[in-house]
Amino acid sequence: MKLLSKKWFVLISISAIVILAGCQEESGEAESNDTNDAKNDAANLEEIVGIDPGSGTMDIAENAVEGYDLDLDLTPSSEGPMLATLDEAIENEEPIVVTLWQPHWAFEEYDLKFLDDPEGHLGEAEKIHTLVREGLEDEKASAYEFLDNFKWNPEDMNEILSETKNDDVEAKDVAKEWVENNRGKVDGWKEDIEPVEDESVELAYVNWSSAAASINVVRIAMEELGYDVELKVVDMGVAWQSLADGEIDGMLMAWLPSGSAEYFEEYKDEIVDLGPNLEGAKQGFVVPEYMDIDSIEELPIK
Repeated sequence: MKLLSKKWFVLISISAIVILAGCQEESGEAESNDTNDAKNDAANLEEIVGIDPGSGTMDIAENAVEGYDLDLDLTPSSEGPMLATLDEAIENEEPIVVTLWQPHWAFEEYDLKFLDDPEGHLGEAEKIHTLVREGLEDEKASAYEFLDNFKWNPEDMNEILSETKNDDVEAKDVAKEWVENNRGKVDGWKEDIEPVEDESVELAYVNWSSAAASINVVRIAMEELGYDVELKVVDMGVAWQSLADGEIDGMLMAWLPSGSAEYFEEYKDEIVDLGPNLEGAKQGFVVPEYMDIDSIEELPIK
């Protein structure tokens, strides 16, 4: 009788251990699934991390927040801090939404995706335009002609952006290398343009990586024509006002028809639009690929 009781005791103990282990495994799996859900769940979002207040990107982002009645704060920032927040979220596989645009090196560095905008609150596909001041064609014909000729594509810009993502790499140095590696394209922009002597031109840009890429390529090419090129870093609103007032000669960063729509409507009769220098641009709400969400409509709504 004692031997039988001992056997039963052993069997019961083994069964208890197996059951306990199974429960722990299921608990671990559940915890893991809960963690993954938390990482991917847009319901945990509280904000959309934006860029500079007053920029066209923030204007259309605000339109989308209001249009979809999103229960999220649109938090102003600037490109650098926004990207640092994105990097930290991706490292921890946390949910995040940012305002971002293409071309941008972040799309080569991370697995990212634009959220669909089924109601069209973010506007149409974008083109980046070159704008100059009134009178430039008569006063600085070679500068006008070159700026009118300047055209490139997102792949060109991304070659520079991918090299300038680190703070210790200067856009002007990468742009110089790009110009040398794309001599045929650059020479085409300058073809049949009369070189100058002792003439200067002043161009403005916002401190965005995309704007820095284009402005530095243009600076190098225009210096080859003989121009002393002065670059002026300003806020977007200041750039448009300065151009309308004739205080600068041109800029290369007007996102149209949506991103710079408000500024364009205000100043279009006081400036000269030379048309797109880059087609195929895009901006909107961007999330990491690991988030199980594809549309703005899936974000938290009030």
